[in-house]
Amino acid sequence: MIKILVVDDHDLVRTGIVRILNDVKDFKVVAEAESGEKAVDYCRKHTPDIVLMDISMPGIGGLEATRKVTRICDSSRVICVSMHKENPLPTKIMQAGAYGFITKDAGTSEMINAIYKVHSGQKYVSPDVAQVIALGQLTGDTDNPFNQLSDRELEITMMLTKGVRVTEIANRLSISAKTVNTHRYRTFEKLDVQSDVDLTHLALRHNIIQSSA
Repeated sequence: MIKILVVDDHDLVRTGIVRILNDVKDFKVVAEAESGEKAVDYCRKHTPDIVLMDISMPGIGGLEATRKVTRICDSSRVICVSMHKENPLPTKIMQAGAYGFITKDAGTSEMINAIYKVHSGQKYVSPDVAQVIALGQLTGDTDNPFNQLSDRELEITMMLTKGVRVTEIANRLSISAKTVNTHRYRTFEKLDVQSDVDLTHLALRHNIIQSSA
């Protein structure tokens, strides 16, 4: 029996994933968590085989939670589940110790397959994300200015470029709007941009996000 911890701050998403997994006879969802801190705490308590980890969550977030889980819980393997598939995020997540990365638009069969593969000791990355990571490694990705950003700055940048307001980002991450703006201005300084619009245009040029047009 493969013991699984499902981590996502959206109740509907988490409930949907749990229902899918509970229909698989080899799987047992041992706990659910809505934040990075709880994910780490539940890993200590339940020692799951697999942790399905969202990235953009309240508190420490998925990146830092992945680092903590892989350091503290040797037997737990993390598969990150994210809507963001553009580098440098997938590369950072894998470097943080994750065994897998699938996108939130992945089908049920892909999620199940990823869990089986990672549980057997293999790494699994969604094909389109694997291509992004491979291309970054081939080119060296040294000219990508977003590599300068901290994990939190990158997390906030991804939300800003999606049009999420500062107050909403603060609510999602359980930090103050002032702290969000501090990260925002540091990001502007590092990337030499003046506004969220400039930031979005730069993200598009470096394939951090994709145009919806």
